[in-house]
Amino acid sequence: MSLSPRIIALLLACLISAMTLIFLSFVDGATMNILFVAGLSSFAISFFLVLYAIELLVFREVNKMYKTIHKLKIRDFNISRKAIIKNTNPFKKLNDEIFVYVAKKQKEIDELKRLELFRREFLADVSHELKTPIFAAQGFIHTLIDGAVDDERVRDKFLSKAAKSLDGLDALVKDLVALSQLETGEVKMNFDRVDMAHVTHEIFEQLEKIAHAKRTSLVLKSTPPGPVWVKADAQRILQVMTNLIENAVKYGNENGHVQVNLEEDKKFVLVSIRDDGPGIPPEHLSRIFERFYRVEKSRSKDRGGTGLGLAIVKHILNAHKSKISVMSKVDKGTTFRFKLERVD
Repeated sequence: MSLSPRIIALLLACLISAMTLIFLSFVDGATMNILFVAGLSSFAISFFLVLYAIELLVFREVNKMYKTIHKLKIRDFNISRKAIIKNTNPFKKLNDEIFVYVAKKQKEIDELKRLELFRREFLADVSHELKTPIFAAQGFIHTLIDGAVDDERVRDKFLSKAAKSLDGLDALVKDLVALSQLETGEVKMNFDRVDMAHVTHEIFEQLEKIAHAKRTSLVLKSTPPGPVWVKADAQRILQVMTNLIENAVKYGNENGHVQVNLEEDKKFVLVSIRDDGPGIPPEHLSRIFERFYRVEKSRSKDRGGTGLGLAIVKHILNAHKSKISVMSKVDKGTTFRFKLERVD
């Protein structure tokens, strides 16, 4: 039979009251009235004190521990550190400390599981990306070894394709090394005074041939017009802008329009790269900065690239203490935005 706090308090109060009466009965001059008042008083005081001690300090806190266990089971980890510090009840502090410790360990376990899943997915992606150019080059070379080398036309064609596959493999390995160095902090940023307008014009010149082939116009708008100076690593910010503008041209529509906007305020320069291409579906927007993630895998492969460009862009901007955002609507175009510290 389980005992409730009231029954326990009642039994203990009766025991204390009985002991009080027994003790007073041996005292000279103790009348029945005195014994009655003393017995009733000791019973009432004992009952409420014991009930309070058991109900509030034991049973209620034990019930909270059960609730804590339930919260941990359903992964509800909301608790403030201030609440623990303010508590003076040792049961409450113990309960909250256990909760915080277990919650912290559970989050660590969840993070380890997430990283393990990420590692497996990354290895699978890398294996797939490396396999494609290796198998292609291998096939061309083995075909030449098997006799096709004697045909000069076939030989030149297959050697050219093998070289193209190996160039793609080289670009992939370089991007992987660059991304790894950025993530581990091995690449140190050399911050300097950089003119973003000049950088943008340089990239437009580099991409002129690609843009002309797709009949895409490249436009720079800066407010105010003229040089736009920022604090950045010149080489890395050139890499960021090249990747974003080249993507806008490659994945945009024929006869498209790519516009780079540079807007200055007191502390920052807002850089935006906008195209009027097919846009990115909403379900893909949160994942486009992941390694090897492609919105349309077949079309992305046809247009080249390693699938690491946007991941590298994100890490370079993180090193500049900036975050990149993307807004896109299907059939309306895509805009990438980030801020850089302005300098005079």
